[in-house]
Amino acid sequence: MATLATLGSSSVLRFQKPEPPKTRPSSQLLGFVTSQLSGVKISYNIPDLAPIKPISAPFTPALRPVARRVCPFTGKKANKANKVSFSNHKTKKLQFVNLQYKKVWWEAGKRYVKLRLSTKALKTIEKNGLDAVAKKAGIDLRKE
Repeated sequence: MATLATLGSSSVLRFQKPEPPKTRPSSQLLGFVTSQLSGVKISYNIPDLAPIKPISAPFTPALRPVARRVCPFTGKKANKANKVSFSNHKTKKLQFVNLQYKKVWWEAGKRYVKLRLSTKALKTIEKNGLDAVAKKAGIDLRKE
């Protein structure tokens, strides 16, 4: 609700909070629904329905989460940076890690292991060996 107040030569428009409507008995207790549209009162009886039971099963998403863009061996992840235009206008952007799917020979398991790793981790594996890098990162290659 708005009221117009004048103070000398200036006028001020003041807004007041509307009072909350007085509580009415719920339609469940009365057994019918009532609606008022432009002065016309509409009501009809609600049949006695069984109470709705809450779902007891926990919510499980239909889709599985996607793999994050983080290297499991080095822990490298996206870097926040500014993209700077010629006019020196800066906009935010992400610089993602160069992740690659690669089959790497695992000597201890005598088989290839398919991994998603960064190119930096690939160079480290070539230098130090897959077992040493996996042990340092705490990755169990037997599961994969």
